[in-house]
Amino acid sequence: MRKNIVAGNWKMNKTLPEGLALAKEIDNAVKGENLNCEIVIGTPFIHLASVADALSSGKIAVAAQNCADKISGAYTGEVSAAQVKSTGAEYVILGHSERREYYHETSEILNAKVALTLENQLIPIYCCGEPKQVREANTQNAYVKRQLDETVFNLSEVDFAKLVIAYEPIWAIGTGLTATTEQAQEMLAYIRSLIVEKFGKQIAENTSILYGGSCNAKNAPELFAQPDIDGGLIGGASLKCDDFVQIVKAF
Repeated sequence: MRKNIVAGNWKMNKTLPEGLALAKEIDNAVKGENLNCEIVIGTPFIHLASVADALSSGKIAVAAQNCADKISGAYTGEVSAAQVKSTGAEYVILGHSERREYYHETSEILNAKVALTLENQLIPIYCCGEPKQVREANTQNAYVKRQLDETVFNLSEVDFAKLVIAYEPIWAIGTGLTATTEQAQEMLAYIRSLIVEKFGKQIAENTSILYGGSCNAKNAPELFAQPDIDGGLIGGASLKCDDFVQIVKAF
């Protein structure tokens, strides 16, 4: 049975004291609650160890927002998957549209990152999604299929089964725009159908697929009610405890 997951992506926000305070606030807010989803918070690298140590509810896992595509060595400023693992983090967000666009991450780079993440017993939250011009041309299915074909669809069945997929329509990230519920469900159902074709129905039915794109406390209940939407990758709303916890409780 696949998991429901609400994952916050803090991006480059919050100082270490601010991030630690937010993590503790969320942790206290869900302590003792009977939740229907797993909570993940994706913090900046400098927060990981401190946040992982501070969480006590047993209901929240920590994610890095990225990792290096090399094992170790003279790569100034990079953080390896092994280093991420040593902090107590359990997940790594990979392939986010901002990494692809601003830092020119290619499928080759992402393949290396996914492999190293899995080798270090971390769970990749692998992002895919189309920009505005692709959606306007109605070629989003082919675009997303190519992203998957070039990367995670090269994995073995055993390794693919460890992944979480996050669909993020790039035109709906940080813009205040949100894909309609129908658009989100349609794409996630399409992604699941691709997984069926590649790896079979059982793996597809057990793969958690998240929606990321201006998901908030108001629209989360409708989005999460859809049969193929297993949660959200939350940006701005994850920076406020009340908003984020409301989304968590939308299941």
